[in-house]
Amino acid sequence: MDFGFTPEDEEFRAEARVWLADRLAATDPVPETRAWERELGRGGWIGLGWPGADGESYGNRRATLTQQVLWAEEYARSAAPARAGHIGENLLAPTLIAYGTEEQKRRHLPSVARGETLWCQGYSEPGAGSDLAGIRTRATPDGTGGYAVSGQKIWTSLARDADWCFVLARTEPGSTRHRGLSFLLVDMDQPGRIEVRPIRQLTGTSEFNEVFFDGARATEPVGGAGNGWRVAMGLLARERGVSTLAQQVGFAAELDAVIAAAEASGAAGDPVVRARIVRQWAELDTMRRHALRTLGATGDPGAPSVAKLLWGGWHRRLGELAMEAGGAAGAVGPRPWSPSHSYELTEAQRLFLFSRADTIYGGSDEIQRNIIAERVLGLPREPG
Repeated sequence: MDFGFTPEDEEFRAEARVWLADRLAATDPVPETRAWERELGRGGWIGLGWPGADGESYGNRRATLTQQVLWAEEYARSAAPARAGHIGENLLAPTLIAYGTEEQKRRHLPSVARGETLWCQGYSEPGAGSDLAGIRTRATPDGTGGYAVSGQKIWTSLARDADWCFVLARTEPGSTRHRGLSFLLVDMDQPGRIEVRPIRQLTGTSEFNEVFFDGARATEPVGGAGNGWRVAMGLLARERGVSTLAQQVGFAAELDAVIAAAEASGAAGDPVVRARIVRQWAELDTMRRHALRTLGATGDPGAPSVAKLLWGGWHRRLGELAMEAGGAAGAVGPRPWSPSHSYELTEAQRLFLFSRADTIYGGSDEIQRNIIAERVLGLPREPG
């Protein structure tokens, strides 16, 4: 399946391409994170197509689903900086639009669209990673219409820079599994009540964090108290939409780099390596067609899980192929390690190490297969 682009779509693509080229040429090689988000907001590129009340929009400009795809792909092709605001724009905003009150939408969406507010996601916990129904973070009414949140979250991306966090917490005492959960909004600027601890990864970076809540105040729940599971599942279904197609543009660039490395090292002469490269290309094309076919199909319970299974395994295998394509020299870094400084990694090494987690974070492969088996195929649940 391919999109048929109208003249208006092509004008939109050209505008996006010119805007990105002009702004990236006018900035430092790596623009400061918040300044870049605000620049995107001023340009009207955050919150494309967000619907609003009375025919208005909570975002910056109207855009069809096709145009949203065009923007996402042009952004990826431009090699623009990784988005610090994508959690607020692509996860929180669609969730608020679907389940939030008008007051919640007007309170939070405009600042996201302006690039002024960054968000993080408080889902996973120690002992409750992909199995969100096992969370233990608790929230009790604080007497002012809000909640006091206490507990621990882990693997929280961008928590050090976030202004707000949406937190899945247990608000009904004695409840178990998916019952009694609420989707709460928490201001991260609460000294003494919220602590963020970075987690150092194999790559030497710390995108993930532990977050500790000690009586942190939360606003009223999105979707109503006790409805957190429905809201959380709705968010996950929206997580793999337009952004998945842009992700695949980045995957294609990584695959091109792997092919170039294989040619340079001579590994491309190995028929086994060539066959693996062809398979990676074919699977990437399949992923794109699946993403196009299911785009906007938020009512399909299996589509998000299939998408995650496809790209998680694909990217992990690409990391393995990247190391093999580089030959023996691919295992050596640009600077030898010593106790006086941290190690450096090549792009291929970073790809290999980071992609080890691709089949785990965002819902492990085992959990995704369970979802497909139970909710799509109607198979019996695994014994508890």
